[in-house]
Amino acid sequence: MAVYEQKSKESTRDYTYKLLKEKILKLDLRPGRKISEKEMSEVLTVSRTPIREAFLRLSQEELLEIFPQRGTFVSLIDLDHVEEARFLRENIERAIVRQACEVLDEEELFQLETNVTMQEMCLKKENYATLLELDEEFHRILFAGCNKLRIWNTIQQMNNHFIRLRVLRIGSNLNWNVVVSQHRNIQDLILQKDADGAEAAMAEHLQLVAIEKGELEKAYPDYFK
Repeated sequence: MAVYEQKSKESTRDYTYKLLKEKILKLDLRPGRKISEKEMSEVLTVSRTPIREAFLRLSQEELLEIFPQRGTFVSLIDLDHVEEARFLRENIERAIVRQACEVLDEEELFQLETNVTMQEMCLKKENYATLLELDEEFHRILFAGCNKLRIWNTIQQMNNHFIRLRVLRIGSNLNWNVVVSQHRNIQDLILQKDADGAEAAMAEHLQLVAIEKGELEKAYPDYFK
């Protein structure tokens, strides 16, 4: 996940919110960590007003918990939220991948193949941070190719706990080979226009997190609700 950079016409308020959100999603601000307006103001070199506004927005997205008299804490990863996001993605992406078998053009198929090839290169070099970005891009390409980017963006709004779990796996010993090989299989099935096979492969792929979350919870018990 790339470091968020302020755009030329972007307000300090929006920049502060997006940067803080990225730090939470990347686990630079670990689950359960106490943070303050003063500290974040100094770290981000902005005034406390946009920090305060960002805290409120992030609490509404359940990434921060604000307790009067106690302070503000990065929310723990909620496995119920993870499962809800996984369930939503599985059921929508099974339909998306079926449609992708019919509508993706040569350019979009090339993007998909290039993406998987880059994933395989990152796997060999053990560049898991970039691999995670490519993983997200793989799925986004499918939504874009099916003219369903608005649905993708809507899913992202409830994907925060799911994303943090996936970032957490970067530092684990879980098998990235399985993830990449599943992406290659899905890409091949789309190329073959095998809608039934692609749907089954996507369902299996998105159920992988259900297996991993138990292992991650054991490895990082302080990060989970």
